[in-house]
Amino acid sequence: MSLPYGYLVTVGLLAAAALLTLAAPRRPRPLAMLSFRLGVVVNELPFVALAWLLAATALALAEGDLAAPAAAVAVAALVGPGAGLGVVAWRGGRALPAVRRAMGTVPVARRLPYGRILFRPFFRRRRAVERIPGLTYGPAGRRNLLDLYRHRSRPTGAPVLIHLHGGGYTAGRKNSQSLPLLHRLAGEGWVCVSANYRLSPQATFHDHLVDAKKVIAWVREHGPSYGADPDRIVLAGSSAGAHLAALAGLTADDPAFQPGFEPADTSVAAVIGLGGHYGAYDEADPRTSPFAHVRPDAPPFFIVHGDHDTLTPVETARLFAERLRAVSTRPVVYAELPGGQHAFDLFHSLRFEAVINAIDAFAGSVLTQR
Repeated sequence: MSLPYGYLVTVGLLAAAALLTLAAPRRPRPLAMLSFRLGVVVNELPFVALAWLLAATALALAEGDLAAPAAAVAVAALVGPGAGLGVVAWRGGRALPAVRRAMGTVPVARRLPYGRILFRPFFRRRRAVERIPGLTYGPAGRRNLLDLYRHRSRPTGAPVLIHLHGGGYTAGRKNSQSLPLLHRLAGEGWVCVSANYRLSPQATFHDHLVDAKKVIAWVREHGPSYGADPDRIVLAGSSAGAHLAALAGLTADDPAFQPGFEPADTSVAAVIGLGGHYGAYDEADPRTSPFAHVRPDAPPFFIVHGDHDTLTPVETARLFAERLRAVSTRPVVYAELPGGQHAFDLFHSLRFEAVINAIDAFAGSVLTQR
């Protein structure tokens, strides 16, 4: 019996990725990182993996590699990853009910862009949206640059979304994460900003937070010339960016983090955290954690986290939401995504498109109440 080894290798790789996606281990750390790296695409784009599996099967059939009796072995090998990827897709579809439950009485659109999800998951741009890259908001060179997105009709008085990238404070850049969110809101008439900030080890915790506040101050000063309403700013972030957004939102107008621009208004209308770390930046200093700055007049928060996140534990996000609810007088929404891994905001996926629908509803509700 001649086995189609090339085909079996393809099936084996997809089976491993599906397994690490479905049962994502947190320990040991190297295995957790491997699970994240292998599963991040498969978890959000199982249809792409299924298409790859079917294409490999069709090619093997066309080349006669699956002729009997090797066909029985090949078909048996196909069933496992195919079923696993089906479960991954099913879990992604559960995100919409999850965010709708989290939003309670605030309606969340049920409609998802299935055509884009299935056929253009990597395509992020919209023709109606223009991007103005490389605007300077501070003196730190390329680490103090931001990109601005707006509708080509150039609306005025538009609400603003500022997004801060992730990367563990040591890596990452603007124009890399949450782009489906930025383009969706810009297409609906928002002004969206994606900003770099200084990174460690060259930069400190204080530097990161100062940069985040400089972005807010820049939007208040210069945003109106791009059509932005400086009184309707929503601050969002992914991973480390969510940690930074939470800290900036909870320390609004604190002169200790606004050297040289102490009088600037750095308050925001709401904060959105996507797969965020909410523990301490420096374990020796608890003040570097958002927990240390929770207060009754905190801005409204929308916290979204995957329950299979192997890099930033879901338990910390859950606890942070509970602490906010216990203290804050403003709305706190917490949505836990079934099967969600870290960095779920990279593609047009079932999961992230559902989250975008919820963000749209949350921001609209908060800004209307203001």
